[in-house]
Amino acid sequence: MERIGVLTGGGDCPGINAVIRAVAKTAINDYGWEIIGIEDGYLGLIEKRFRRLTYDDVSGILTLGGTILGTSNKTNPFAQPMKIKKRIVFRDFSKHCIENFKKMHLDCLVCIGGDGTLRIAYKFFEKGLPIIGIPKTIDNDVWGTDLTFGFDSAVLTATEAIDKIHTTAQSHHRVMIVEVMGRYAGWLALCSGVAGGGDIILIPEIPFEIEKICARVKERNKKGKRFSIVVVAEGAHPRGGRMVVQRVVKDSPDPLRLGGIGNLLAEEIENRTGIECRVTVLGHLLRGGSPSAFDRILATRFGEYAVKLIKEKDFGEMVALQGREINSISLKEAVSQIKKVPLNHQLLKAALSLGTSLGI
Repeated sequence: MERIGVLTGGGDCPGINAVIRAVAKTAINDYGWEIIGIEDGYLGLIEKRFRRLTYDDVSGILTLGGTILGTSNKTNPFAQPMKIKKRIVFRDFSKHCIENFKKMHLDCLVCIGGDGTLRIAYKFFEKGLPIIGIPKTIDNDVWGTDLTFGFDSAVLTATEAIDKIHTTAQSHHRVMIVEVMGRYAGWLALCSGVAGGGDIILIPEIPFEIEKICARVKERNKKGKRFSIVVVAEGAHPRGGRMVVQRVVKDSPDPLRLGGIGNLLAEEIENRTGIECRVTVLGHLLRGGSPSAFDRILATRFGEYAVKLIKEKDFGEMVALQGREINSISLKEAVSQIKKVPLNHQLLKAALSLGTSLGI
């Protein structure tokens, strides 16, 4: 009998449970393997917290949001923050994790997460652990896969919010700014902005000019369109400027917490145009809820293919959607860079052709 460990790291998103279900059911049904769920991501690996997942444990969770295993976005076994005498110090627990892996009698570890989780997974693979990665993020910024599960659900949530914002914007003749997640990659803002008919879409890849944004708002107003919808990624920033940081979390591997670009835009636009502005920050609302049908299917395909890779002992790989097919790429390649929106992307061109402003 094979004994397979599964953990979910980083931020949650719709579809994680669908992947856990697919991995477990495929492994149990096809091969009779035992599935071990590690709790709270890599923190559970450090603290040796785990439980066996039976067939019944993973039944009925396809539509469930979040993760039944729990997660942590502050844990890095190679640089784990610890508070000692009121000071934050970082310690390497990687050897301890490898020992716990062996004590759990695991034959493979499936790591479900975004770029941070997968980078840690690759480091463990370099140290000799048999690892399989599955890409998960609402930002869709993992290199080597056309889409990550969770992204479609987040786009749907953001689009529905933009649709509802439209009616109040028209009624009150306001500029309505919708701030969505997206630190370094603007896929979520771009896709939801286009789907929701945003008049101005701002993404991290294209630094904006506030003068151009205000000019577009005034132009629309003169034409009788007395409202505008601005969709902005949290990582968007002005030309020559920086991202807006809400706070710094010292005990986190990625200490910067973004937020506030929407309010900054609202103040600038209102002062320069005299048109009233309002801001809606969708934030963690985008991570919650039941996965879309597309994400349920994608997550299921990812999980099933991950078990196939384990069976073939093809470790050090990440499952990926390429075109319509599920394949895999090396974890080394997957974590080599972030997948940003190319400046020649067809959807950017389509948005410009439809009269959408990108702030340039």
